[in-house]
Amino acid sequence: MAETSRRAARSVRRGGMPNALFVVAAAEALPAELAGVGTALTVQFPWGSLLRGLLGADTAILGGIVRVCRPGARVSLLLSVTERDHVAGVPLLTAHTVERLASAYAARGLLLCEGRPATPADLAASHSSWARRLGAGGRRPAWLLRFRVCAAANG
Repeated sequence: MAETSRRAARSVRRGGMPNALFVVAAAEALPAELAGVGTALTVQFPWGSLLRGLLGADTAILGGIVRVCRPGARVSLLLSVTERDHVAGVPLLTAHTVERLASAYAARGLLLCEGRPATPADLAASHSSWARRLGAGGRRPAWLLRFRVCAAANG
């Protein structure tokens, strides 16, 4: 994250992103100063409690995500979990799992726009070194879920 932050601080002419913000915090305990500032939020290949919370539609984690987003914000998740991961309480991703998640996320103000297996192009566009290490999209299935924050969610 330090290297990415350094690159983002470059001038726009040199590929910098002056509106990028990097925060180290738990999703369920994000700083209050971030409330309603995000227009896009991306989570790529979470593990541990964040993966468990996203796939379990944990209200604290989803509440934290919605809290930092403006109405209409885009939320994108790239997820992968297999039986070999041995993550207790985390379901394998299937179309049925995505349907169940869509309903639970909608109750928190996150409306599913797209939920499908990730393509090699999706994974390449993520620029995720973790996706490459996992072999996501090849040896390992990955899913892309895209949501929109509804206007009533954080108001």
